[in-house]
Amino acid sequence: MRQSKYITIITMACALFFASCSDEYMENMNTDPSKAATIDPNAQLTTAQLQTYGDLSMMEIYRNYHYAFTQQLMGCWNTTNYGGRHTLDNNEMSRIWTSFYTQSLKNIIDAQYRTAEDAEKVNINSVLRIYRVYLMSIITDTYGDAPFSEAGLGFLEGKFNPKYDKQEDIYNAFFLELEDAVNKIDPTKDKVTGDLIYAGDVTKWQQLANSLRLRFAMRISNVNPTKAQTEFENALAANGGVITDASSDALIKYMTIAFSFGQEAYSDYRGNSLSQLLFGNDPANNPSYLCSTFFNQLRQSGDPRTFKISRCYYDGLMSATSPDNRVDITQEMIEKGIDFSPRNPGAYSWEPWPTGYDSDICKELAVNNPSVTATMAREVEPKLANNFLKSDNPGVVMTSAEVKFLMAEATVKKWNVGSVSAEDLYKQGVRAAMDFLTDNYGCTATTDAEFDAFIQGRGTFGHTDNQKLEAINTQAWILHFTNPAECWANVRRSGYPKLKSPAEYGFGQYLTGGTEIPVRLCYPVLESSYNKKSYNEAIERMGGTDNWHSLLWWDTEN
Repeated sequence: MRQSKYITIITMACALFFASCSDEYMENMNTDPSKAATIDPNAQLTTAQLQTYGDLSMMEIYRNYHYAFTQQLMGCWNTTNYGGRHTLDNNEMSRIWTSFYTQSLKNIIDAQYRTAEDAEKVNINSVLRIYRVYLMSIITDTYGDAPFSEAGLGFLEGKFNPKYDKQEDIYNAFFLELEDAVNKIDPTKDKVTGDLIYAGDVTKWQQLANSLRLRFAMRISNVNPTKAQTEFENALAANGGVITDASSDALIKYMTIAFSFGQEAYSDYRGNSLSQLLFGNDPANNPSYLCSTFFNQLRQSGDPRTFKISRCYYDGLMSATSPDNRVDITQEMIEKGIDFSPRNPGAYSWEPWPTGYDSDICKELAVNNPSVTATMAREVEPKLANNFLKSDNPGVVMTSAEVKFLMAEATVKKWNVGSVSAEDLYKQGVRAAMDFLTDNYGCTATTDAEFDAFIQGRGTFGHTDNQKLEAINTQAWILHFTNPAECWANVRRSGYPKLKSPAEYGFGQYLTGGTEIPVRLCYPVLESSYNKKSYNEAIERMGGTDNWHSLLWWDTEN
């Protein structure tokens, strides 16, 4: 019996030992030694910044809708089919929502949450808060009411169905968040190492945060002018000041990579995917054409940027992976007096088919290359210049030129923003906007003589307040060509430039989503299933329908 008892004890001990070993074995087997136990918040900041303009799938929303609604591009199939013809497509409209909430904001909120109580990480926490506000501004300015206060807290706090905050509440929170983040930044504390905008210079992050406060204050200036003025003036006086020159422009840095539209390209954020989409996956046949609204504004005003932003090309020899080997016929057209034929709002590149002309340049090329066509047709439609089709172009968050325009408008509104006149601020903004293309896109420099001729001609400031506001915001529209989310928001907020519906150009019968230019995009349809209560509450606040003609809270000009 005693021997049996000992055997039983030994057996049980061995069982416990092997069970313990088994648990340890299973844990080790299911632990990837190449993965860190925690994520560096700086790495999460890098990922969020890169995705802002590096997400190829998300960038489609800008080419499909934003550029059409601002009437800067028109003619390529994507732009005309969706935004130009007012075609409701839930999959296309939802791209910003489904991309930012599931990736950029998820990373930012997680990193912010984990650094909130760490005194040694006060700077990275403040930068994360500022960038979170910036990303959320794109969402709310696109859709309206949206999850903010409870967004991204599913894993962290079990809030899987976040409420949709009212846009007014979101904007009020923006001002508080930015002010607090600026005040907590301390250059003597932790180094921000994952920053692709300012390389960790936290004093410049203060300037960006305060400049965003200017933007947001102006955004609400028509719906709540008293608060707008107070927030604007407070931002100017805040710690660190605002962006004053190009050295503090908030630009996301990208790499030179080969354009590819294979599956791998949709998870590769190293290059500027907006530039890639403007290049196009079928660039020789479906390039980015300028809209007549944009092109005519530039050319008829004598703007020296006209043929820096737009060119006419023969693309029969064009590379499929880069804008190489395009034959530039712009100067030949000018010398021959050939009419440029930009596409009207709602028109495809073949509607109507341009008259065209015979190109001497292409005739000469055809002597040694029979594949070259000498007769130009759609080639006389202005296209986006090569300078804007490079993967290392910056992702634009905010510039000193925008700050000048905001301050000029604030001066017109008689806010207390200093002693510089609105006209001088306007001129500084235009000059900075022109230099921005030279400094960041390799466009030829605008000479002082060209600038003076423009400012003294059709680029004049105006006399009445309405003329001044139109001049300022028309120039902001041109500046924001490379910042489509802000461009569409400011056009809606300011009411300038005054855009005509495609119906007025003869395309009314094609506008299945209504003849008026949409003023928001609709929520993802799956929100009605996965977050039904919060979704329904937001819809009820809009009158019961998720309508892209429902005005946002701050939009009083449409």
